[in-house]
Amino acid sequence: MNEPTTYEIVIKGRASSRLLRPLLDDFSVDHLVEGSTRLTGVIRDGAHLHGVVAHLTSVSVELISIAPLASSVTATVSTDLHTITKNTINECTINECTINETTINETSNNS
Repeated sequence: MNEPTTYEIVIKGRASSRLLRPLLDDFSVDHLVEGSTRLTGVIRDGAHLHGVVAHLTSVSVELISIAPLASSVTATVSTDLHTITKNTINECTINECTINETTINETSNNS
C-alpha cells in the first residue's frame, strides 16, 4: 500500500467513544442496527493499518471485516483520445491487495 486508501473496518458490538478514542481523529464511527460498529477512514500506509489493528486487538475487540472501499479512477485526456484507467480491487488481506487494471480507449470523431 503506497498511497492513502479509504478503509471500512467492522467490529462486533457497539464500541464506545472511550474505547475508540485513539482512532476518532482518523475515522468516522457508525453504530449499525445489527449491533456492530463500522469505522470508515483513510489509512495512510501499511504501518498505519497495522497500528489500527494492533489497537483494536489490544482492547479485545472482535474484528468482523477490514476492507478498502471505492477503487480509484485515474483519467488522462487529450483532444482526440480519451484514456481512462480504472483499478478494481479484487481481493484484500491485511498485508496485500490484488488489483486488476482495465484501460479504456475512446477515440473522438471531431469532424
